[in-house]
Amino acid sequence: MRAAILAVVVALAAVVVVVVMFSSSDEVKTPGCTVALPKGPNDASAPQYTLQPEPMNNAAIIAAVGIKQGLPSHAVTVALATALQESKLRNLSGGDRDSIGLFQQRPSQGWGTPDQLQDPVYSATEFYKKLAKLDNWQTIPITEAAQAVQRSGAPDAYAQWEEEATALTGALTGTYPAALTCRNLTLNPPANLVTVANAELGTARLSGAHPAAEGWRIASWLVARAAKLGVDRVSFAGQTWTAESGAWAADEKAGQNLSLHQAPVAPPSSS
Repeated sequence: MRAAILAVVVALAAVVVVVVMFSSSDEVKTPGCTVALPKGPNDASAPQYTLQPEPMNNAAIIAAVGIKQGLPSHAVTVALATALQESKLRNLSGGDRDSIGLFQQRPSQGWGTPDQLQDPVYSATEFYKKLAKLDNWQTIPITEAAQAVQRSGAPDAYAQWEEEATALTGALTGTYPAALTCRNLTLNPPANLVTVANAELGTARLSGAHPAAEGWRIASWLVARAAKLGVDRVSFAGQTWTAESGAWAADEKAGQNLSLHQAPVAPPSSS
């Protein structure tokens, strides 16, 4: 009897080990991007916010467009809080009535054509244009500024995203160095970085010496957009992020200048 019970216990233990192994493996391989802020004096742990690669990619575009237009980081926070509420930072092809895109803007309300509103650069640009026309947008609460632009049926809903939007803004505008990481990415073939960077950042100078905040802003944009742009390595200020490691690490060989590498296109299979 004891032998039978022991056999059952051993078998169950083996099942548990296998389940844990597979669960751990799945967790490690899950694609994701995380913004980790410095730990504050009253924080039990460092605040972290994790998104899937697609939403983080879109957040990077929204932030880049705002900075390109010369707007302060507060505008970026308003835009990100809005897109988090409206679409969870996903470029939706539809929504309530004729709403489309990251901000769920409506062609019938004069925001643009359906094709235009599915272009993140266009939709973000239009959002910022309307935001900047508000007399007091820089001083009123974020949720009120967002509502003044969107005229949503749920005017207070944007407030719930303020902390996350503020954290994303801090990383994507270069306020927090090495705060944004992406891991387990599936990289697209290398994109034309000059064209994309000019459209979103307003500059194609993606290497060389940069002031700290500007360098980290571009570095974070590159990491957040890495899957779409085929970027597998970014270095700045003595640190390097790689798609393989999914993390920033000290790198004496990297130097202080900004640099990047795009993954080579795999040769076609001979089979």
